[in-house]
Amino acid sequence: MRILLVEDDPMIAEAVKGALTDEMHAVQHVSNGKNALAQLGLNNYQMVLLDLGLPGLDGMSILKAIRERADDVPVIILTARDALDDRLAGLDAGADDYLVKPFHVAELLARMRAVLRRRRGATENRLGNGIVALDAETKAAIVNGESVPLSRREYALMAALLARPGAILSRRALEDRIYGAGEEPESNAVEYLIHSLRKKLGAQVIKNVRGLGWMTAPKQDA
Repeated sequence: MRILLVEDDPMIAEAVKGALTDEMHAVQHVSNGKNALAQLGLNNYQMVLLDLGLPGLDGMSILKAIRERADDVPVIILTARDALDDRLAGLDAGADDYLVKPFHVAELLARMRAVLRRRRGATENRLGNGIVALDAETKAAIVNGESVPLSRREYALMAALLARPGAILSRRALEDRIYGAGEEPESNAVEYLIHSLRKKLGAQVIKNVRGLGWMTAPKQDA
């Protein structure tokens, strides 16, 4: 999952970014509101972690700007403001959750999973198409009932493809999902990852559509 972390405290930002990277997420960190809005205009994110007390443009203004342009990206507020009025204001402005500092990273990860489950309208913990599935807890692929460990970028690439089984994703779209903003994609990285995944999961799991990109098979009954 590609995440935008908006946090001006370098120690908190480093801890959160490290934990999220360990969980196989691609994280872009910015430390002020102006840069946050710029990144949101340039890139697609699957979640925003937003501090309120930011220099220049505060977090509440960013949240309102996101919702005013009909962007439904999930937003979790991370802040030291623990007053009830602040929490209600954040939730009423369109935040999906509100976490008060200091917090345990394990709780943040659990809150993120809960937000995504609510957004999906179910408690499913797997993406899949009936041939291969991904387990969000173990970060492994499930094929023929067997769990196959994946690297962080292998998992991110499969998650991108299985988010819309049957849809063709270009090289650029896949690179956007496996690299954070500001990271330079390695030469032939997508081809290398696909080659590795086919060896682990089977040659037919990922199909090449010449000149367009790659896809997984449309969703079917397991």
